[in-house]
Amino acid sequence: MTNIENDTPVDDGANPEAAEAAASANSENEELAQLAEQVAALQQDLLYARAETQNVTRRKDKEIADAHAYAATKFARDILSVADNLGRALAALSEEQRADEAIKPLITGLEATERELLGVFERNGITRIAAIGLPLDPNQHQAMLEIPSDKTPGTIVQEMQAGYMLKDRLLRPAMVGVAKAG
Repeated sequence: MTNIENDTPVDDGANPEAAEAAASANSENEELAQLAEQVAALQQDLLYARAETQNVTRRKDKEIADAHAYAATKFARDILSVADNLGRALAALSEEQRADEAIKPLITGLEATERELLGVFERNGITRIAAIGLPLDPNQHQAMLEIPSDKTPGTIVQEMQAGYMLKDRLLRPAMVGVAKAG
């Protein structure tokens, strides 16, 4: 059918096949769009899953490395008391006792044992925390008392018990006395 005024064809909806084809094309486009959205969502989920797997693997590797590096922490803490007692025994010896020929071999043995123990500490990453003359660091020192002193308040002036680190972790804080203000 044509429009008489300008001889152009007029669509009066009489062609049902064309309408059905257009509707079919629209539904296919919608279906393709939905499938594309699903594919994009699945790709995003896959990326997240891969990232999470990598994170879990990194955490596991770090935990294994830490377990190897710090496996002896409990033993190291326990052996510190042996080092303390050995140091106290050597410090308690007077000059007269050190000069006595009868116990000189005992003293030499104690000193050799202390050197060997400190060597074992060094080989295993156990280091003594510096204290005397330094400002109090609550991450490494435990203040036990305040002592009147002419030093700056908060400066460590006495060490009651040595502190130790295992690599970068605190094994035991140094127990110290700090200078008291005025």
